Amino acid sequence: MPAARGAIAPRSGARPWTFYALATLFALYVLALYGPMICIYILSFQDVRGGLVFPMKGHSLHWFVDLFTQVRTGDVKGSFDRSIKLAILVTILTVVISFMAGLGFRRRFKGDGVVFYVMIGSLVAPGLVLGLGTGLLFQALGIATSWYGSALGAQLSWTLPFGVLVMFAVMSRFDDAWEEAARDLGASRWQTIWLVIIPVLAPGLVAVALFGFTLSYDEFARSLQTAGSLNTLPLEIWSMTLNVTSPSLYALGTVTTIVSFIIIGVSLGTIVLIQKKRGGRAMPPERS
Repeated sequence: MPAARGAIAPRSGARPWTFYALATLFALYVLALYGPMICIYILSFQDVRGGLVFPMKGHSLHWFVDLFTQVRTGDVKGSFDRSIKLAILVTILTVVISFMAGLGFRRRFKGDGVVFYVMIGSLVAPGLVLGLGTGLLFQALGIATSWYGSALGAQLSWTLPFGVLVMFAVMSRFDDAWEEAARDLGASRWQTIWLVIIPVLAPGLVAVALFGFTLSYDEFARSLQTAGSLNTLPLEIWSMTLNVTSPSLYALGTVTTIVSFIIIGVSLGTIVLIQKKRGGRAMPPERS
């Protein structure tokens, strides 16, 4: 037995060489993942004399001011406003439909497998092809493509499968005893959903909302052929790469990253608050 313990953990307390090899590999992975973004963030704070590469020539917020005054850049304000509104619409619809799907799939019904695989099938289709098909469909129906119409539908084909899968995982841990207890106490179906099911599933609903917002906010492929004449923010960034040769593009990347981290932080903070609030309440006992 002592020999076996010695084979597992060295007696000297030194780490094995595999630890350092894996740690080096992980460090290189993190550097390759975040290094380009860090370079963009740094270069966005260059002075007016600065360019797109190192070395930096002074430090200032000139390119952020230039970005929002639209001296040489595109329609950043309008595209940002459209992306936020579109992401909010996608988030609301994703949460509502995913929640309804989670409730509907709690009981087996005829053809439920076909419905599930049809719903998940859009994850297999390439985003660019699906966006192109959506744009052609709207044109065939005589409906003009727009960010609030065709782009909304194309993005829902991307966010809904993720939202439904997350909701299925959350709903699988829901104890029916809580719902049955509410019914026994005289609660109606809507009261049971509003006062029992939604509070219990609130962290999962926030997670679905986070998926919907982040996937919509930076979606490019499904918006390229469906957004119409008014660009969303990812499309505007792509168009800026064709004609903007200044660190304003880097400043835009910094601003969008900050907005993304704020949304993620708010969502995670909401989940933590819900968990703390739930911890202070007495929950119904689980069924044995």
